[in-house]
This record gives sequence, C-alpha cells and structure tokens, in this order.
Amino acid sequence: MDIQNETFGETYPFKPNYVTVNGLRLHYVDEKPAGKSHAEPIVMLHGNPTWSYLYRNFVPPLVEAGYRCVVPDHMGYGKSEKSLDRKEYLLKKKIEYFTGFMEQLDLENITLVMQDWGGSIGLGYAVEHPDRIKSLVLMSTWAFVFPTDVPEEALPPLLAMCRKPEIGETMLLAYNVFVEGFLPLSIVHKEKITRQLMEAYKAPFPDYNSRIPTLAIQDVPLKPDDPSYSTMKAIQDKLHVLNVPTCLIWGENDHVFPPDAVLPIWQGIYPHSELHMIPRADHFLQEDAPEEICAIIKDFLARNP
Repeated sequence: MDIQNETFGETYPFKPNYVTVNGLRLHYVDEKPAGKSHAEPIVMLHGNPTWSYLYRNFVPPLVEAGYRCVVPDHMGYGKSEKSLDRKEYLLKKKIEYFTGFMEQLDLENITLVMQDWGGSIGLGYAVEHPDRIKSLVLMSTWAFVFPTDVPEEALPPLLAMCRKPEIGETMLLAYNVFVEGFLPLSIVHKEKITRQLMEAYKAPFPDYNSRIPTLAIQDVPLKPDDPSYSTMKAIQDKLHVLNVPTCLIWGENDHVFPPDAVLPIWQGIYPHSELHMIPRADHFLQEDAPEEICAIIKDFLARNP
C-alpha cells in the first residue's frame, strides 16, 4: 500500500504536507478556511498507536468554523518516516521532534488539542513556549508523574502485559496487538470499528520493525528509575506557566485514564479549567463522539476569543 497517497476510501481526503526534522520526513495535515490565510491555528496531537487519521472528522467542521487545522503525525506514526533506533521514541526525543516541527511552522495563538501521548508531547513543547499558546484542550491524557508508584498490576491487563520486556515485545511487534487489540477495546461504539477504520490504523504498521513506535507503552513512567520519569517530572513542574483557558473533555467509560483518578489531578493543576464528560466514550473518544467533541471545542473557543 502506498500510504502516502492513500485516502482510505475518501475518509481521509487531505493533501499531504511534509517537513524534515532530524533527517526524517514528518507528515502533517494543514487545512485552512478559504480566503482566511491568517486563521488561528488548532494543532491536534494523537498518541499511541494512532495517527492524524484520528482527527479526520474534526478537520472539516473546525475549518468551516474559521480555524486553521494542523494535525501532525509524530515520528514513526502515520505517514511520517520511522527511526529504527528505539531510543528515538523516548518521551524526550518525541518532544524534540515535535518542537522541530513547530519551529518550522512558526505558529502563534495556538490551541493545542491533545490525547494520550499527545498531551505529554504537546505540553512538553508548550511549557517551553508559553507565549505561543492561546488555549488547551485535554482529552484522556496526562503530563505528570503519578503521586505514588503505580504497580504494573494496577494497569489495565492488556497494557500491563505489553509492558513486560519479552512477552510485550512479541505482542506488540509480532502480533500488532496495540492496533489489533487495544484500539478496538478502547472504543465503546463497536459499530464504528469498520474494516476501513482498522485498515487505516493498521496501514502504518505492516511488519515487525514498523511497529517499534508502539513500544511507547513501555516508556510510560511509573517509577522514578524509569527512563522518561525525569522528563515527565520536568514537564509537570512547569505546567503552571500555561495560565490559559483550558478545556477537559473526558469519556465516561475511559478505562486507561479513569475519570475519578485522573481528572482531580488535572483540576488541581488547572483549577480554572472547564470539564465536559462524554457518555458512552472510552480512551479513543475521538472515534466514539467526534461530532459532540467538535461542538464542545467550537463553543469553548468562541467563548475564549
């Protein structure tokens, strides 16, 4: 499959754009309203194992509302090039790639829309460039170390298995379990898990080595001696510099970042934030309720011009 020109049954009809960061070509969507070249940018960030396809239903309505939609594929995901060096997928390096991407686009007055690893990566950039950030939309994500060590057993069983060094690598790289298993498990509306949707999410990961990015689950820092713990703690310590309008959008059925456990942390960091709970939505709430979430984002931005 020529993924670079693939539209997946016209469900992803966007013109491809590219920049080169650290020698690798990174793909992104960049759609603007007609005749509005200086439209305010909304930058939407995916996590693991998705790509910009996750936001395909967000781009048209937000462009119609007058915003410029920029949706990058992180290095190793979607239509972006991959490194086979596993150290390139540590959180610190992901932030470096995203920062390089943002430097080339030179955006201002940015609304960051973030989910999963997108929050850690996006906020890793944002805390170092607060003058460029206008507002935040956080969905099923985190950018902090947890208050106490989290035992592996406390994770959802599939995630805990994927974190085990040997069996996890086999599950992730040989069997593509993060796409084949975790993704559909984390969508409530099973009728939306079509053959076309699964083909789109499997396309960037056709073989063993192409799936190295999905090892990201093993980089989630749970203990101080984990490789990315210090990076995450450094982000957490600077989150206060982002004193901007903030919107929390969460699935009521989120089993990865359970609302009762994670939302109080975010509300402690950003007490001014507003919260919107989405019924019948899990971790990939962009698939469960795109129309409802877009309406919330448009209203949020209209009230915070």
